[in-house]
Amino acid sequence: MSVHLPPLSLRYAVPVAVASGALLWLAFPPIGAWPLALVGVALLSIATAGRSRRAGFALGLITGFAFYLPLLDWMQNVGMHAWIVLAVTQTLATGVLGLALSRTSTLTWWPLAQSCLWVAYEALRGRYPLGGFTWGRLAFSQSRSPLAPLAAVGGAPLVSFATAVIGLVLLWVLLAAQQRPRTARGYGPALAALIVIIAGSAAIPLPAAAGGRQFTVAAIQGNVPALGLDTQTEDLVVTRNHADATKQLGRAVAAGEAPAPDLVVWPESSSDIDPRRDDRVGALVVDSANAVNAPVLVGAVLDSDDGQILNAGLLWDPVSGPGQMYVKQHLVPFGEYVPWRGLLRNRVQMLEDYIPRNFAPGSTPGVLTVGGVRVGDVICFEVAYDGLVRDTVRDGAQLLVVQTNNATYMRGRDPAQTEQQLEMGRLRAIEHGRAVVIAATSGVSALIGPDGTTIARSGIFTQEQLVASLPVRSALTVADRVGAWPELLVCCFAAAAVVLAARGRRRGLVRSTSEEHVVRHEPAVVPERGKVS
Repeated sequence: MSVHLPPLSLRYAVPVAVASGALLWLAFPPIGAWPLALVGVALLSIATAGRSRRAGFALGLITGFAFYLPLLDWMQNVGMHAWIVLAVTQTLATGVLGLALSRTSTLTWWPLAQSCLWVAYEALRGRYPLGGFTWGRLAFSQSRSPLAPLAAVGGAPLVSFATAVIGLVLLWVLLAAQQRPRTARGYGPALAALIVIIAGSAAIPLPAAAGGRQFTVAAIQGNVPALGLDTQTEDLVVTRNHADATKQLGRAVAAGEAPAPDLVVWPESSSDIDPRRDDRVGALVVDSANAVNAPVLVGAVLDSDDGQILNAGLLWDPVSGPGQMYVKQHLVPFGEYVPWRGLLRNRVQMLEDYIPRNFAPGSTPGVLTVGGVRVGDVICFEVAYDGLVRDTVRDGAQLLVVQTNNATYMRGRDPAQTEQQLEMGRLRAIEHGRAVVIAATSGVSALIGPDGTTIARSGIFTQEQLVASLPVRSALTVADRVGAWPELLVCCFAAAAVVLAARGRRRGLVRSTSEEHVVRHEPAVVPERGKVS
């Protein structure tokens, strides 16, 4: 049954595009109303249906601004310019999505084609420019929804696809009921497809947090003395806070009030001074490791032998001292390095003051061996990138650790950024079937089971120690095995849909006007002589 998307007049399309972006934002923390993501997807298709290329792009821009400006509001703590530039780059990608949606709105199978376009859009902006930015993916709004288990089969791209396709098929059903009310039986296949997606997701088995080998991990949240970038200038204060919290845990262990940890995790930037080269910092780490009689994974800024600076996780053993380390691979532009530094040096002095030298990226997955357990380390924003986390698991990680310094992005006491990152950690746990430890300087720190359940979590701007025995798992999920192939195939399908829609217009199968429904040009039938038709 052919059901077309009716075009709206521009005076209605603009507010619908704004509503689309607003509902997408509300689907993410701190609100976290995940069903609204389905509605937001559908509204953008309604707004762009039957529009010209230019209008489709413009409506996509409107949705993008309504979505990314509030979603990334926490970037203002870094600087107003950083917030605006980042929101604009993401919005431009949404404009391209709006253009593509307007082109494919005339296809008979537009719900499927446009769901693929959402995945392709997320894949594009997750890679370009400057390594991409993945915040705001549909999948990251769904870690608590019935669709989350799909991550174990096809990763975050499959969850995004399922979110979009459910929203668009429901829209298709509503339009079908309006346009063809007497053919209700035609809705059956569409509704059956929705039931299969939801029921199939619920039927996917997820590993339990209990059973098998257990590994006791402590996440230390030492807290920071101030908000934002000023915390970076406090030298020993942040490190001393984490050392004090670790020693407090050591006293609780000695008193039998807490289990003895096999590993203690400090967050990113818990030491902005290299503890291997500074005796004051080194002494704090040594005392902490001795207090708990366990290795401490320190998030530290390190100086390499060749004069470079590294954002790293450094494993410090109470007996042998500093040893294995992981160096962050995916560095944040304008946060850990300045692109086009020579061009910008004399124009943006703040960048030179805050980032006098570029950090050097690592090149290998962060898999560290602790007591015979392979611990996979990712640092801060790296948890948002599919390939980085997947490579860590494929390299043998049996448990995942996320070291993060969210204090940099917390405006006032707004928890939006750290809550959004927590949901990414939950989805990664499900995707890879691994327990996840999130250690943050100021919150939210968390211990997450391999089924995505939150075992323990901290508040924000508190000093806490989270300790639990977590399962150690070596089995790979289907998502680990298939890797990026599902995303690639969906992107190819999206590209084919755009090409077919464009060819249809050139062949006169559709009108490129505000009334873009299918118009087939049949040859005129001339009655034979002597016959009446």
